[in-house]
Amino acid sequence: MAKEPLFPGSGKGPVAPLGQNYTTWFLDYASYVILDRAVPHIADGLKPVLRRVLHTLWEMDDGRFHKVANVVGATMRYHPHGDASIGAALVGMGQRGWLVEPQGNFGNTLTGDEAAAPRYIEARLTPFAREVLFNPKTTPWQLSYDGRAREPITLPAKFPIVLLEGAEGIAVGLSTKILPHNFNDLCRAAINHLQGKTFRIFPDFPTGGIADFSEYNDGERGGKVKVRARIEQQGKLVLAITELPYGTTTESVIESILAANAKGKIKVKKVDDNTADKVEILVHLPQGAEPEKVIQQLCVFTACQVAISPSACVIDGDKPVFMGVREILKRSVNKTVELLRKELQIRQGELDQQWHWDSLERIFIEERIYRRIEKSKTWESVLSEIREGLKPFVKQLRREIVDDDIARLTEIRIKRISAYNRFEADEKLKKIEEEMKTVRHDLKNLTAYAVRWFEMLQEKYGKGIKRRTEYDEIEQISAAEVVSANQRLYVNREEGFIGLNWRQHEFVQECTILDSVLCIMADGSMKVSKVADKVFMGLGIIHCTVFPKDGDASFYTMVYQDGASGKAYAKRFQIGGVTRDKLYPLTKSDGSKVVYLDVCPKEKAMPKTLHISLDGRSKARVREFDFDLGAVPLSARAARGLTVTKWAIKDVKRVDPA
Repeated sequence: MAKEPLFPGSGKGPVAPLGQNYTTWFLDYASYVILDRAVPHIADGLKPVLRRVLHTLWEMDDGRFHKVANVVGATMRYHPHGDASIGAALVGMGQRGWLVEPQGNFGNTLTGDEAAAPRYIEARLTPFAREVLFNPKTTPWQLSYDGRAREPITLPAKFPIVLLEGAEGIAVGLSTKILPHNFNDLCRAAINHLQGKTFRIFPDFPTGGIADFSEYNDGERGGKVKVRARIEQQGKLVLAITELPYGTTTESVIESILAANAKGKIKVKKVDDNTADKVEILVHLPQGAEPEKVIQQLCVFTACQVAISPSACVIDGDKPVFMGVREILKRSVNKTVELLRKELQIRQGELDQQWHWDSLERIFIEERIYRRIEKSKTWESVLSEIREGLKPFVKQLRREIVDDDIARLTEIRIKRISAYNRFEADEKLKKIEEEMKTVRHDLKNLTAYAVRWFEMLQEKYGKGIKRRTEYDEIEQISAAEVVSANQRLYVNREEGFIGLNWRQHEFVQECTILDSVLCIMADGSMKVSKVADKVFMGLGIIHCTVFPKDGDASFYTMVYQDGASGKAYAKRFQIGGVTRDKLYPLTKSDGSKVVYLDVCPKEKAMPKTLHISLDGRSKARVREFDFDLGAVPLSARAARGLTVTKWAIKDVKRVDPA
């Protein structure tokens, strides 16, 4: 009898009790991380941990600050992933300041300093968060993970929070990176969308800086943003960094400057960090330095300029979707319009109900219907008398009278009846009717109402919120053009090494940290490598020079003794294109030996005649002769060349014309 498979679909072994659970475990895990951990939801722009922290703060909200440790503990009723993730999310929102108002040491995003322990700091919701995020009447609810509490599926956000705060997360198989935007820019863009106008929105970073959004690609995958620190010259030899690229801190920038200085890419005297509430990094330059050139070097070789690759991904309809920031804003604004419609409809229903109850109460008291129940002995007779007494006035109402309405009338106290004021009751009804008229008007003109909503938000919360990031086209700086030739290249010919700053070996020339070095060895091999502290090129280096960045245009004349045939060949060639760290043979066989090498910058300067001296042990009749190079064509570097002699060569000398 055949055994059933261990895992369904595997066809091997018996079925394990938990086998079915393992067939989809990775898909389940990936879906969980994407939907419940790393990616924000398009409806409110929040990840689950942020949503649960905000919901907890709203439940605890009494206008006073709460210990962060208490908030973290309360949030764990909804978020079963430990206090570290909750605390980090709360501190992050507090540092940004739009949704959570911090009190105490919440760290410093400019310097990278961490926040104090949760027991020492406090937080509460901001007025902005209370206004745009919460409304129990329009919130979709679900049970918490243990079924003991109720939490929101998404908050009824009436603002594009994900674009205001930004978001970043790494899930299984995808990641999201949405850059933060300016509050007033988002308000204006939302109004333009509602009015049918075109709009563009670019990120605005809290650290300021100068950004190039020419390749932003609306925040979608494949886009790129270049952000440069603001660097000013404060003195003849002092540079001041006053704004940072997004994602860096003063600590990381200073470390990158010191690392570049240690590698010889730039030269600085010292670096001071005076940052407090504003960035101030002072870079002191050595005597003779050119500040403008050093600024360019800082942008090329340090974290003073960074490239950011946005990738806007949000959860929409229980699946991750990649979309541009303009599409995110449009959907958020459309969602805001629908929420405003729901709130108006709910308010309209509440006003209708209040008008009905107040009208019933006015009729009940003014027409003295309450006197009809004085002789009633049963509850049924009380309800019947009130219903009978209201019949003549039914036409004054806007809907029929139900049992709950009558029961509510019986709850009116005698003290309230005796203190009843007809004028005040009429005024109250008039106010309700005026508000009902306003609500109906807003429902008919919902777009205009939504425009006024965003204008109100901008007026209320946007004062003094200016763009911190200046956008301008950033010219690409070539590292080769700004790097300083402040390194000294040395060679150890016998052992075959090149290196920087070896005073005990042969000096070659000044170079930069970005240069490459060309070496030709005695066996006719050639290699190009980047300069470093110590690099092995090959034994018996006979030629060593810095390889030009645009290619070697020099002309080479070489005579070598072939290792296989023993013959001597002469050839003329140029190096051409090469691959770094690859060994190229300039001869045709192993065991060859270069007996003469000449390098000239121009073809006209190449030698015309060589004087050849043969080995005295050879059987050649003529031991010395001149070889005319005019017959040797300019060929590829791998060519064999023309035969000079079949005998071993002792010496080769260049013959210059008289």
